[in-house]
Amino acid sequence: MNPWTVQAPCTPDCLSDTAPRVPLTETARRYAALTHTLIRTAAMGERLADPRVLRGRALAVLDALGVRLETGPPAHRTGPGALLVANHISWLDAVALLAVEPVTVLAKREVGQWPVVGTLARRIGTRFIDRGAVRELPGTVAELADLLRSGRSVLVFPQATTWCTVAGGRFRRAAFQAAVDAGAPVRPMTVDYLQDGAPSTVAAFLGGDDFTTSLRRVAAARALSVRVTGHPELRGTDRRTLAAAAGAAVCGTRPPAHTASRHITSRVPA
Repeated sequence: MNPWTVQAPCTPDCLSDTAPRVPLTETARRYAALTHTLIRTAAMGERLADPRVLRGRALAVLDALGVRLETGPPAHRTGPGALLVANHISWLDAVALLAVEPVTVLAKREVGQWPVVGTLARRIGTRFIDRGAVRELPGTVAELADLLRSGRSVLVFPQATTWCTVAGGRFRRAAFQAAVDAGAPVRPMTVDYLQDGAPSTVAAFLGGDDFTTSLRRVAAARALSVRVTGHPELRGTDRRTLAAAAGAAVCGTRPPAHTASRHITSRVPA
């Protein structure tokens, strides 16, 4: 099985608003605000890669779309060079996570071909992978390990596809080998979406969706917020147990019994 790909059972039938849509005038205002934000962002050129600038622009994108960012108390961190792993629901996940912590992102190659978004992704240093090319896997893992050793933190979505809810699919193990090889910590992050405080699937990017269709749905959503929750760091010497422990932390479940291992340690605030 290709460790970068998985076929999600979620389809557009999983999608629904849990609040009435905003009026067309508000949707139009959001499109105008987003266009203005993207033009200003593109004009920044290479400065966009600066972490402070990147965080500010990510926040501006959320604001333009009327999406509120919610964060919990910051999880304990031992330093830079961590592998951030999160569940994957929407293209908006990366924007929200960059608004919390600007890092290098690992994304599927198709994102680099999206209008405007692809150009901006390249400018912030996004690394792209071809999920259908198994032979590229060792090289990708080695590149991630090098980035971690250099002190760069990297964001990966180990579920390998988007799902409609947090607990959609198990974490694939490939990217965790980079953390093992670099001796870097793994920081699990949970991303979920709400409308008027209730869980919502409106932001999910599923099935036959294209970027334009998904953007239209997000721009019309009322009272949409994205919540980012950080969890204690994990360290380990086995990618299988690391992946299981990280997945359990993100989804709020207990790891399978066969993954309980002395190879995993969790760092919590003193």
